[in-house]
Amino acid sequence: MSDYFVHASSYVDEGATIGQGTKIWHFCHVMPKATIGEHCSLGQNVFVANNVQIGNHVKIQNNVSLYEGVILEDYVFCGPSMVFTNIKTPRSAFPRNQSEDYLTTIVKRGASIGANATIVCGITIGEWAFVAAGAVVTKDVPPYALVAGVPAQRIGWACQCGVRLRFTGEHALCSSCGLRYRKQDDRVSLEEASP
Repeated sequence: MSDYFVHASSYVDEGATIGQGTKIWHFCHVMPKATIGEHCSLGQNVFVANNVQIGNHVKIQNNVSLYEGVILEDYVFCGPSMVFTNIKTPRSAFPRNQSEDYLTTIVKRGASIGANATIVCGITIGEWAFVAAGAVVTKDVPPYALVAGVPAQRIGWACQCGVRLRFTGEHALCSSCGLRYRKQDDRVSLEEASP
């Protein structure tokens, strides 16, 4: 008996690694060389390709395909019907289906990607970044950045809890959870708590 749940309508190919407490819901397909961490949730109609790496406590909503080259760190959220790509110049007449053609896309710890967003391959989305619904991300996103639009542009900063940060000079205090942040050279970091 496995220590994870797979709905009867889903396929997990032999060789896939699935962590304890993970739930794989209706009509999903997990390929044999995929790795999924502990306590993840894969909604309806999720596809996980070979060599995809998914960390712990990741939530993937309905209709998301993770193609080879995608790496999701712990606590990542993928909204409904958001899209990852893995080849910069796809052509039906000139197939690029070998591993060396796939570009790596990394979504760092705690980042959230909204519904119907598109993530162009070969980029990194920083820790706790927040990609708005419908955005098209074509370049790296810094940690804690809030990006929106087509192409996505930074429109602000987000706390680890998801609330938009308001900076006064170089400092911000989250109005919801109380975490403190510092902005320096257009980069945001969590301030260390005073002893």
